[in-house]
Amino acid sequence: MSGNILEVKNLKVHFPVKGELIPKNVGYVKAVDGISFNIGYAETLGLVGESGCGKSTTGRAVLNMLKVDSGQVFFEGKNVLKSSRKELKKIRRDMQLIFQDPFGSLNPRMTIGSALEEVLYIHHIRDKNERQKRVIELIEMVGLSKNYLSRYPHEFSGGQRQRAVIARALAVKPKFIVCDEPVSALDVSIQSQIINLLEELQRNFKLTYLFIAHDLSVVKHISNRIAVMYLGRIVEIAESDELFKRPAHPYTKALLSSIPVCDPDFRKNIILLEGDLPSPANPPKGCRFHTRCIYAREDCSRKEPVSVNLGNGHMVECHLYSNEEED
Repeated sequence: MSGNILEVKNLKVHFPVKGELIPKNVGYVKAVDGISFNIGYAETLGLVGESGCGKSTTGRAVLNMLKVDSGQVFFEGKNVLKSSRKELKKIRRDMQLIFQDPFGSLNPRMTIGSALEEVLYIHHIRDKNERQKRVIELIEMVGLSKNYLSRYPHEFSGGQRQRAVIARALAVKPKFIVCDEPVSALDVSIQSQIINLLEELQRNFKLTYLFIAHDLSVVKHISNRIAVMYLGRIVEIAESDELFKRPAHPYTKALLSSIPVCDPDFRKNIILLEGDLPSPANPPKGCRFHTRCIYAREDCSRKEPVSVNLGNGHMVECHLYSNEEED
């Protein structure tokens, strides 16, 4: 199927900051500040960036799990943010989330079988025999035996818990899944197993992923396209191979230079970013990256860069590629 399953337009999520002495708003954390992107059917879009840049907030915002200040999110043409509770419940059968912490997202007092069955009951699958049959299908689908259904979360390893969480996300046969750092809490050997499982499930069920992570090597392996996020903005987006071969934004170049190389004889030119990530409550004026950028010019601190198309859908927000003349 051609076209886009998800379209995000100028999305903004700002969290109020309360004063220490007087309980009133003294400012806002601009966690997501005017981003736009789309995802095609059965495509994986990787979303990368430093901790605190707004990746997880973006994932929850597109699912309408938190208050959005402005912008639009369209899922198969339906405006998710303007949907009624009844309409949203139908949409959420097709839009699911895999959490970063599998242990924290499972009820410790419920067996895995009960947790899976609960999802089916909530979505109006009321026949108990039908639910139990589906639960067995789900647990075996993610590579676990049906004997695991009677166990509690603490009896599972980290990888097994994440498989159970994936099974829960698949329970109502979704089309789109937000994978919020699904392997970051796992050992490297287990990470590859979970990534392979996600790819297999995508092939079998034509799933679409928004894959959020900070590990670029993992994102490259699973993603068709990659979006790079910095301080609430998407500063670059391109096909996965294109981004790794021809990164355009200075921040993207710095991230890629930090990826370890196994060859001891290979000398890599590592770009070191000076200073800490600025506060999203008070982001720098102009280009938000200019305070850490080795290529920063005078205009970088005065005006925000516009998005420039470098060809083949390779977009970058950087004054180095803008042909606009100064006012």
